[in-house]
Amino acid sequence: MAADRLTDGRLAEDGPDDTEGGVTADGPAPEEMYPGGPEVEVELRPQRRLRIWQLAPIVGLGAVGSLMFAFPLAFDFGDSGAVIAMLGLLICSCAAGWGMMAARRVGYTWPGLPPRGSGRRPDWRVVLGYVLLVALVVVLAVWRVARLR
Repeated sequence: MAADRLTDGRLAEDGPDDTEGGVTADGPAPEEMYPGGPEVEVELRPQRRLRIWQLAPIVGLGAVGSLMFAFPLAFDFGDSGAVIAMLGLLICSCAAGWGMMAARRVGYTWPGLPPRGSGRRPDWRVVLGYVLLVALVVVLAVWRVARLR
């Protein structure tokens, strides 16, 4: 019975048959919707920040590695000092790398480098500065540990 009513291409009795311009006036006017002023857009995405579950292992590994690196350098525990210091340096480096990867996932970048996905190339002088700084820290750490032997 319902199929007989719809065969002529028109809608059933429970829907609109003809509307002017294809739209019905069934809602409030824009002036009625926002009586306090214009519509305000709000960003719904969460802020980019590191969560505690991302920071806790990084800080913990960094602290343990720093202590393992610092005690042999400060107190010179004999022959095992160099091995413990190198292990501490390795743990510190792993924590630093883990921290950089977590920060990269959140969207942070190193100062002077363009944001990820921006399409800009990093300045070679900034990259060279970072490479020289890391190389200097590694050379000084290895030199100090080598002096323990």
